[in-house]
Amino acid sequence: MTEGRDWEETLDDLDRRRQRARRMGGPERLAKHRREGKLDARARVERLLDVGSFRELGTLVGGEVPADAIIAGSGRINGVPVMVGAEDFTTLAGTIAAGSNSKRYRIAELAVRDKIPLVMLLDGAGFRPTDAHYGRSPTDLLAQARCSGRVPTVTAVLGPSAGHGALVAPVCDFSVISRQGAIFTAGPPVVKESTGEDISKEDLGGPDVALASGVIHNVADDDDAALDAIRRYLSYFPPSAWSYPPSAPVSATTAPRATPELLDVVSRDNRRGYDMRAVLDVVFDRPDWFEVQPRFGKAIICAHAHLGGYSVAVVANQPRVMAGSIDADAADKAAHFITVADSFHLPIVFLADNPGMLPGGQSERDGVLRSGARMFIAQTTATTLKLHVTLRKAYGFGSMVMGLVSFDDQVATFAYPGATMGAMGAAALARASRADQDLSAKLRDAELQASYRSAERMGFDELIDPRETRDALLAALQRGIYSRQANVEPVARTLITP
Repeated sequence: MTEGRDWEETLDDLDRRRQRARRMGGPERLAKHRREGKLDARARVERLLDVGSFRELGTLVGGEVPADAIIAGSGRINGVPVMVGAEDFTTLAGTIAAGSNSKRYRIAELAVRDKIPLVMLLDGAGFRPTDAHYGRSPTDLLAQARCSGRVPTVTAVLGPSAGHGALVAPVCDFSVISRQGAIFTAGPPVVKESTGEDISKEDLGGPDVALASGVIHNVADDDDAALDAIRRYLSYFPPSAWSYPPSAPVSATTAPRATPELLDVVSRDNRRGYDMRAVLDVVFDRPDWFEVQPRFGKAIICAHAHLGGYSVAVVANQPRVMAGSIDADAADKAAHFITVADSFHLPIVFLADNPGMLPGGQSERDGVLRSGARMFIAQTTATTLKLHVTLRKAYGFGSMVMGLVSFDDQVATFAYPGATMGAMGAAALARASRADQDLSAKLRDAELQASYRSAERMGFDELIDPRETRDALLAALQRGIYSRQANVEPVARTLITP
C-alpha cells in the first residue's frame, strides 16, 4: 500500500525539527540544571499540568535556538484549561528574543481571548543582548497587562529572573519563588558594572529579599512545592472574570457547625493576644485555607478558604502582631488582595480585631495614611459579597478599612458582645483629654458597652455568640449568593488608587 508515502520525507523533517527543539540546551546543560535541584522547563510544565494535557505552540520558533528559550502552550490544571509559558534557562539563559517575545504575547492574548488563567514559570536573564531591537513590535507585557482583572495570572520564579522577564511577576495576581529563585531589575554583573556594588544574586533578589520587599507573595522549598502552590491557588478561582468561583459539594467538612472552640481561642481580655490563624482553622472548612504573603505585612492575614464549600477570600487582623494595628505594608498587601478577590467575584470575609492604624513617626514615614487610603478604596469599591465580624475591637479608620462602614452594601455585619469600638481606645482618649479618675472610669465603661449601643442603633446586623460564628457567616453567605442572578462580567474600575 503506497498511501501516505509521499508524506514520509516531510513528516520526518518535521519530527527532526521538533526533536531538536525538545532537546533544549542539550544533555550537559540539562544535567547541570538538574544537579542544582531544579526541574528543566519541560519537566516543570508537565509537573504543573494535569497528566497528558499539554499542547505546545510555537515549538519551531527560534530555528536553531530550541523553542527560542521558552516552552509555551496550553493544558489543564484541576481540569480547567490554562495557558502556560516556561523560560528555559538551559537555552541561552532563558533570554527573550523576537520569537520568544511573540510566543509570550500570544499565550497572554489567548488567555484573555479564551477566558482562561495564564501561568508563567520564570528562569531567565531578560532580553537577549545579541538580538535585534524590536522597534514597535508588541511586547508580551502589554498583553499580560490586558489580562489583569480578566483572567487569573500567576507566576513562579524558579531560578534567576532579571530585567524585562522579571517584570512579569509583580504584574501578576500571585507569585511564588522557590529557594533556588532570585528576582531583580538587573543581575549582579550589571550591578557591579553600573554602581560598583559587589553583591550576590541571593542578597540582591533571593527569596528573603523578594518576600521582605513584597515583590513576591509566597516562598516554596523547591520546584515541586512551587508548582503545587500554583495548582492550589488556582483551585479557589474561576477560569475568568466572566464566571463565578467553583464550589465544593456538600459534605461533613462543608456542613454548618457550632464553633465552641473560639471561646478558648479568642480571649475576652482585649489586652491578651491570640493567633487569628486559629480562628480560621475553626471557622472555615477543614483543613483548607491558603495564606497569601504570610511574611509581608504580618499584621493582616490574607487567605483563600472555603466556607460551606464556597470559595471565599479572608482578610483578618492578627492580634499577635502589634496588637493587630494596621501598618503600611499590611494595608498595601490587603488592598492588592481585596482587588484580586473582587475582580474574580470571591466573597470577602473580614475578621476585625485591631486598635486602628499604626501610629508613630516611622509609620508616618512609611506612608501609613496613603496605604490605609489604598486599602479603604479597595474594600469600599469592591462589588463582590462582603461579610464582616468584629471579634473584640475595631477603632477609627482601622475599622473602616476592615469593611465596617455603615451602608456599604455588606451582605452581613456581626460583632461579638463586649466588642469595643470608637474613634480611639478609652485609655488613649483619657490621656489625650487629661481625664481624671472618675471620667477615665466612665470612658472605660462606655467603651465596654459600645457593642450594645451600636447594636441598639443597627450598627451591626446582629451581636453573635462566638459559638455561632461559622453558622452566622455561612447563612449570610448562602443568602448573599442568591444575588447572582445575572450574567457575570468583569469589574469596571473608575477610581484612582491612592
